[in-house]
Amino acid sequence: MYIEIRDLKKSYGEGSGFSQVLRGINCDVEKGRICAILGPSGSGKSTLLNCIGGLETASSGSIRVDGTELVGMKPEALSEYRREKLGFIFQFYNLVPNLTVRENIQVCEYLSRNPLSVDGLLDALGIRAHQNKFPSQISGGQQQRCAIARAIVKNPSLLLCDEPTGALDSASSRDILVLLEQINREYGTTILLVTHNTAIRRMAHQVLTIRDGRVTEETYNDTPVPAAELEDL
Repeated sequence: MYIEIRDLKKSYGEGSGFSQVLRGINCDVEKGRICAILGPSGSGKSTLLNCIGGLETASSGSIRVDGTELVGMKPEALSEYRREKLGFIFQFYNLVPNLTVRENIQVCEYLSRNPLSVDGLLDALGIRAHQNKFPSQISGGQQQRCAIARAIVKNPSLLLCDEPTGALDSASSRDILVLLEQINREYGTTILLVTHNTAIRRMAHQVLTIRDGRVTEETYNDTPVPAAELEDL
């Protein structure tokens, strides 16, 4: 199993300020799958993603990715894990405003020992014509395409997506989901996709529903619906 999570807990604060966000998450994800993580705001979806990404430290439990235990890992080893295995796509893009589209992608290209072709990604994502523009000069959908290119130029084995369509209209959302589907198919990338949009569950191989810091439902799609055919995005 590529991702194995056991009794994962995450809390913040102490005393009257104590808050437990993850209350014992248990789940497995096979390599090369698209896994959608659904749930209401405050359910712990993004916290779970951040723990898997090594951006937050779990309070207790176990997270194993490709056989490597993350809980208790030293900061230097976590940095190496993020550099070697992870791509991260955020809802609000997090592009560097004073770098061009190409330069934003190259920032992560330089971190990888085995990067994908920047020119190839610019072509595949349809943003070559915008490569010398700054983020403020392109649309939200084009910015998200740039963010996707930046995340996958490292050729990661695991792609973490936190509400990647949350700030986009329906047409742009569908385009982005088609691209993620293509990345999964062509590169065998395992994708964890946090979303509020229940329509997206139909394109995933696996769906986890989280409420109040626990997995309340886990389902599988033997024949996922192509992203291009999703409605009500």
